[in-house]
Amino acid sequence: MFRNMWCAMAFAMAALPAQAQESDTAKMREELRQLQQRLQQLEKRLEQTESTATQAAAQASSRPQTESALNPGVSVILNGVYGNFSRDPNTYRLNGFVPTMGDVAAGRRGLSLGESELAFMSNIDHMFRGTLIASISPDNSSIDVEEGYIQTIGLSHGFTIKAGRFFSAVGYQNQVHAHAWDFTDTPLAMKVFLGNQLNEDGIQFRWVAPTDLYFDAGVEFGRGRQFPSGVDRNKNGFGSTNLFTHLGGDLGQSIAWQTGLSHLRTSPQDREYADVDSAGTAVTNSFTGKSRLWVLDGVLKWAPNGNPTYNNFKLQGEYFRRNEDGNLTFNTAGAALTDGLTSRQSGWYLQGVYQFLPQWRFGYRYDRLDSGTTNIGLVNSGALSAADFPILEAYRPKRHTAMIDWNPSEFSRIRLQFARDYSRLNQPDNQLLLQYIVSLGAHGAHKF
Repeated sequence: MFRNMWCAMAFAMAALPAQAQESDTAKMREELRQLQQRLQQLEKRLEQTESTATQAAAQASSRPQTESALNPGVSVILNGVYGNFSRDPNTYRLNGFVPTMGDVAAGRRGLSLGESELAFMSNIDHMFRGTLIASISPDNSSIDVEEGYIQTIGLSHGFTIKAGRFFSAVGYQNQVHAHAWDFTDTPLAMKVFLGNQLNEDGIQFRWVAPTDLYFDAGVEFGRGRQFPSGVDRNKNGFGSTNLFTHLGGDLGQSIAWQTGLSHLRTSPQDREYADVDSAGTAVTNSFTGKSRLWVLDGVLKWAPNGNPTYNNFKLQGEYFRRNEDGNLTFNTAGAALTDGLTSRQSGWYLQGVYQFLPQWRFGYRYDRLDSGTTNIGLVNSGALSAADFPILEAYRPKRHTAMIDWNPSEFSRIRLQFARDYSRLNQPDNQLLLQYIVSLGAHGAHKF
């Protein structure tokens, strides 16, 4: 730009009449001096503009184009399901494990509006970004804050801090919202080890290494407000701690991968579950002690030359292992007998989803759980029999799930899913689900 300006000045000087050059040299020198001053002023203004543009780009790097400080991104997720079950969902159990019913139930028969989401998100300033996601129950009985947190965007050296309520970084799928799942429901392992999906009130510290190979590490301190922690305790300090790390990269132009390891530690107090005794009477039991959960996860994605438009494949799996030690109280509202309990349990799933045509995908998932070794002090001492704890009877639940879905755009999806579920002892359940998911408004990028 400056070269062109100098050329224009030279051309103007050459075009002056020869007589004027000879008679008015002093005037030309004055004009040249003024032009030089103007050029210096333009250079300063350009430097200021470039500096301002650089700062604005840095601030906008984590803000979608539809957002502004006074106009946050807003989205609504609508989710409808038709369910057909050969077994009554009201009697659903995962034998060998707790919790039972509640969030881990298989679903409802017939037509129903699933959980809907309302989300607000925007940069607050050059240092913070805010997100609020509310879940609306299908029976209009409650509106819960699914996620509500602030997150830093201005820290250096790869550090990020998140504070509020958020989905824990334990494992892979726990951080993914339901509308972005590849299947209608969660894996069995997430149901029994995380109570379906774990969101904590707490603070998260994460560091991303400045390397070509993706590597991060972090820690979360949570309140311990839900399973596996149990009841919301009124005490100072932290109720749960989660340590996590991820490693990932590319294999050529067509394959990307990521693996992760996390460790969740918590100390449940009076964590209740429903059962029946040997006489068939409903009882409520509770557990107090220590719970330690390890999760190993992995994801591999394939797309020809990195272009997933026509064909792509995603392979995903997680392995869970939990150790618990403490005291089990039988019939808390009646006999209230208490003795020791130790358990070593595990579970895993593996799923693959293949887009065989634009907008069309097919997927298969296999779930497997192992109730492992459970030692109940009240049974070992002879105070009670194993028949008084039927839900804790040794068992290895499994499930086969297949789905096909149609995705007209990134804002809509229609899915048909069939599962053969062996969660209940000797009671296989055929489950047919027809689901639609639509997104209204802006929504952020999905997790890797």
